[in-house]
Amino acid sequence: MNLGVLVLARRDQFWLSLLVSLALAQVAASLLMPRGEALTIASDLIQGTLLLAATIAFLPKTTRASSRNFHTRLFWILMTTGMVFWLSYQGMWNYFEVVRREDVPNPFAGDVVLFLHLVPMIAALAVLPHLREDERDERIRMLDFSLLLTWWVFIYVYLVIPWQTVHVDEAAYSSNFNFAYLTEKLVLLVSLAVLAYSAQSGWRRLYAQFLGAGALYASSSYVANWAIGHKTYYSGSIYDIPLTLSIAWMAAIPAIAERYDLSESTPSKPLLGIWITRLSMLALFSLPWVALYSELDTDHVGSVRNFRINVSLLTMVVMGVMVFWRQHLLGAELNFFLEKSRRSFDDLKALQAQLIHSEKLASLGQLVGGAAHEINNPLTAMLGYSDLLSASRLPPQEQQQAAKIGEQVRRTKALVASLLTFARQAPAKFSTVDLNSVLQTAVRLLSSQLEAQGIAVRMHVSSALPPVMADSNQILHVCLHLAGQIAAQLDFTGQLTLFIRATQRGDMILIDFLADTSASESQALDTSLRLRPEESSKPSTLSLSACCRIVEEHGGSLSRPSAVGIPGFRMELPVASRSAIVHANRVAARSGS
Repeated sequence: MNLGVLVLARRDQFWLSLLVSLALAQVAASLLMPRGEALTIASDLIQGTLLLAATIAFLPKTTRASSRNFHTRLFWILMTTGMVFWLSYQGMWNYFEVVRREDVPNPFAGDVVLFLHLVPMIAALAVLPHLREDERDERIRMLDFSLLLTWWVFIYVYLVIPWQTVHVDEAAYSSNFNFAYLTEKLVLLVSLAVLAYSAQSGWRRLYAQFLGAGALYASSSYVANWAIGHKTYYSGSIYDIPLTLSIAWMAAIPAIAERYDLSESTPSKPLLGIWITRLSMLALFSLPWVALYSELDTDHVGSVRNFRINVSLLTMVVMGVMVFWRQHLLGAELNFFLEKSRRSFDDLKALQAQLIHSEKLASLGQLVGGAAHEINNPLTAMLGYSDLLSASRLPPQEQQQAAKIGEQVRRTKALVASLLTFARQAPAKFSTVDLNSVLQTAVRLLSSQLEAQGIAVRMHVSSALPPVMADSNQILHVCLHLAGQIAAQLDFTGQLTLFIRATQRGDMILIDFLADTSASESQALDTSLRLRPEESSKPSTLSLSACCRIVEEHGGSLSRPSAVGIPGFRMELPVASRSAIVHANRVAARSGS
């Protein structure tokens, strides 16, 4: 067993033993000690010690280290705040009965602390730490719950405070306080029951623990209040036994929670948020009727009526500001979703256009594949006749013309082969390729076209370039197309030199096709934008899309300068590994034999 887990288990055992000992001490005192000052002091000290222990147990749960996320930490912070209020009330009670040795006055100003100690606990349940919620939904829901909490504090001030400050009436004060406090406890228990039913895994068991401790406390305090009304209650009586047990249970919950997995969370449930919103709106709607009832009520003195009317109006203003802010958030959220819907609709239209374009390309590829197969037949015949003419005893000038015809036919066949590959009609044949030879062949095939345009070619090719694994016809087609693209731009801009460079950088061969200017040559495409086959949507760039696809199938990439106005392309191809070269040589040897 892990040492930390062992220490934690021993600490929890010690803590639970301490709580059980304090609870048994209360049972023994209530059953064995006679009614009197000693019993009162013993009972108050035991309950105060238990509440202090409970508060100490909750405090470590408020730190980030012991909480897995913000919602969980906020949940424990609010629960701890409720325990601090409860401890403060017990401290005031002990001050009168233990220090001053006198009964707690009635009405008691500290009763508001007892009422308020459940408010942060109810707010802790509103955090819903077992759910994953969007930030916008969380803000709106917290505002809804703030409305409910404001209304609940208003109910206490409306029912209880007038008989404590405006017109002192002990009987009316006790009756209204007990009603408000009992209703508050019922709200807490109902909320815990709903969460225990809807939550899962460790959170369900944690809510069930709070529900059990809260139910025991609510029932025991109700019985104690009944006994106070019948003049049978005194501090330390048997009515305090279940109350003490509920406090001990509450103090044990943080230690018990260590055994639960609270990391799991489920998606937010819209129905819960809808009901919270409905209740908050109903609470706001009830305020004018409460104020009207206070105005028409003739059973109470005028000062109480005026106090209640003023409190109702002030609460309406406060809750109205909250509702205004809530509507502001809803408006911002609505605009956000409208903008998001508009972008989604635009993306959908773009995707539809892209799909249509892809279907057109696929149909065009099939058409090109079929046409290429038909073109291959006459090209084969033309190549055979040109070879026959070159081998015959023709005059030298005519033999040169026949050789040029054969060269152009071979170039056309290479282009057709690349088109077939682009249309997925013919597989690529990989072998070791010398890029110097491919580039020289491309320049030789383009020489007549470049001479007609008045464009010169300058090459800077390293003689020590390693071979690459490629289909020579496909790479030749790519080089011809890229060089032709630059030549067209040179002719348009008036520049007269095409610069081709091949260098090695690590395990990659870099082939640059540039306009021979100092700007583009110095930049050398080191800051470039990578091209993708699907990026080009213009009909004239279908060949460029094919080039991108071919280069990517060879494990390389095709890019262009990121700066605007600099014509150029860079083709990157991986260097052939030794094992690939050996394998290619073996295949070539077997095919030759």
